Amino acid sequence: MKERTCLIIGGGYAGIHALKAVRETCKGRPIRFILIDKEPHHLRKVLLFKPAVAKTDISIPLKTLFPEGVEFVQGTVTSIKKKEKTILFLNKNSQEQAFPYDILILAIGSVIRQPEPEQGGIALTGVEAAEAVRDKWLENMRQAVHEKQPSERERLLTIAVAGAGISGIETAAELAFAMRAEAKNLGIHPDEVRVYLINAQDRLFTEGSAKMGRKLESALTDGGVTILHGQKALHERDGILTLASGRTLAVGLCVWSLGLQANPALRSMGVPLTTHGQVVVDQSYRVAGTPGVYSIGDCARIVDPASGQADTMTCKEASGQAIRLGKIVLADLDGIPAPVHKSYMDFYCVGLGPERGMVWTRKWGLDIILTGKLGWKLRQFTWNIGSMIK
Repeated sequence: MKERTCLIIGGGYAGIHALKAVRETCKGRPIRFILIDKEPHHLRKVLLFKPAVAKTDISIPLKTLFPEGVEFVQGTVTSIKKKEKTILFLNKNSQEQAFPYDILILAIGSVIRQPEPEQGGIALTGVEAAEAVRDKWLENMRQAVHEKQPSERERLLTIAVAGAGISGIETAAELAFAMRAEAKNLGIHPDEVRVYLINAQDRLFTEGSAKMGRKLESALTDGGVTILHGQKALHERDGILTLASGRTLAVGLCVWSLGLQANPALRSMGVPLTTHGQVVVDQSYRVAGTPGVYSIGDCARIVDPASGQADTMTCKEASGQAIRLGKIVLADLDGIPAPVHKSYMDFYCVGLGPERGMVWTRKWGLDIILTGKLGWKLRQFTWNIGSMIK
């Protein structure tokens, strides 16, 4: 039997799970697996708030995840030549190379939205940005110890997190905990620390029930976070954050948490895209008009054919898609009907600081909410399973 080459583009959540699923499902088939990513590691992107509060490593070497049976290429894919079944990529020395494939899985994910440069602040877009956030609030707190002017001291002890999705909630909760702990170390009363969460919506957690939103708000408030609903942050200049309502806040730092968008690198790859920049796929994740190419995760527009519901950009959905993709690839190799996409159940986990978490799901029309240590353990579990940590 002829050996086939399966290329996986992207070492994020969707990419590593796709590789694992196809390897396991097609075990025994002569397939050469190659994973291509611009970095030699998998970044646990949902944990970017961790290096914003403490020195920590949230990356895992790809060779640790796949110690054998997989080849790794460090590079950036620039285009897909569908007629030749070849990709072009720039290697780590910025030299262009070509690589043929039989099966191609496009899983380059999403990027975090950035504010315009004139909006100021720091967007939590990567590890370097997270470390810059940590350096800034620590520096501000140390300055506050010696600051004699009350208004300036108050400003130095204040942070605003602009954007109240799950990432914004988790970031605000972790910052409030870390800053209050540092305040005690510096001889500052923890109640002097102020962390604002700027929410453009009328409540938290619009993905699910209002009851869950209220519980999240209560937990955040208990942890030292002040939530401003129905407010949109415009810009931070010279320590003043201006909101769309005209209200201003004196802040030592504004952290932007503006959600995700499909990876803009897709635009040069020669695959069909939606108006929002996601890859157009059929109900079995096959890229339209591109034989042998599949796409899952944040970079693909994946819709449940039964309900018409589109998947959102979460790692839990990517891992579910990957499991199904393994079965689809095997079916396509055998020339038999392939499975079709089915939406993941409503299930959300939110971290609320060290050892605090909350989980929401809907079953039989009922809201099920888990809090406390159980909520925290489930949140940890979802973080770990997303990065294939046992």
